[in-house]
Amino acid sequence: MTDHQRRRVLMTGATGYIASQLLPTFRERYDLRLVDMRATDGRGNPVEGVQVLDLAGAPLAEVRPVFRDCDSVVHLAYHRAASADPNSWRGRGYEDERRNVDMAQRVFQLALDEGVRRVVVASSNHAADWYEHLIHTGKMDVVDPERTPPKSDNFYGWAKLAYEALGFLYASGAQGRKLENVQVRIGAPREIDARTYFPDGPDTPGDAVRYKRDLGAYISPRDLSQLFVKSIDTPSIEDEHGIPFQVFYGISGNARAFWSIVNARRVIGYAPEDDAELEFADGIQAYLGRPARR
Repeated sequence: MTDHQRRRVLMTGATGYIASQLLPTFRERYDLRLVDMRATDGRGNPVEGVQVLDLAGAPLAEVRPVFRDCDSVVHLAYHRAASADPNSWRGRGYEDERRNVDMAQRVFQLALDEGVRRVVVASSNHAADWYEHLIHTGKMDVVDPERTPPKSDNFYGWAKLAYEALGFLYASGAQGRKLENVQVRIGAPREIDARTYFPDGPDTPGDAVRYKRDLGAYISPRDLSQLFVKSIDTPSIEDEHGIPFQVFYGISGNARAFWSIVNARRVIGYAPEDDAELEFADGIQAYLGRPARR
């Protein structure tokens, strides 16, 4: 791809954790426009090229120009209420999450108004997290984003579910044209350290269920980047009814996966390169008694 062919991509939430995993690849590939409410990352380090902007609260006249002349929008921005526990999504209430739903709607509407081709949204596995009650008790094997209706029993998941419903509404063409969009239900984009789940050592009960769950939900930085890049660049993302709307699970090719990525493989050619079973083999061998694979 030559410079004159580079897509202009607006990234919201550009100083956040997910953005930090995407930006190295995105900077090489796209003409970026970065916005966030601060210019530094979680460690206080400046992020090059970020425009400080309150996407949810600033007047439309201030927000609209950042959408202008963009091919795609990657919406990662998330407002966390000051009163919310940063380590617990379950403690977030309706009012906390309503601002995020309102922000998502503003992103969709401005993208539509300004002629953006496609929006790729950071949804979450929590949009369908109610099924984990069944998955981890052996009553269900896999959640398929094309066949399993999203259900959540918490307001964080409800908000992500609302993002997806809004996305389909805008993709349907009911607002004037079909705004293409992809919703990525991100899994566990972090290192899976067995000691977190078994703090008293490998011979103690610990939390084996949560450990195995997170191994199944893992996504590596390079797989996450590939998934987002292909979600932006794939020419057609239409479903069987001609609606340019897709929901993909954001996980690597994990042996313990309980979310389906069949549709991501089929529609955009997602081909994950990593597997938590291999990436964290030593920890698995020590804490679950399985042989390490080399």
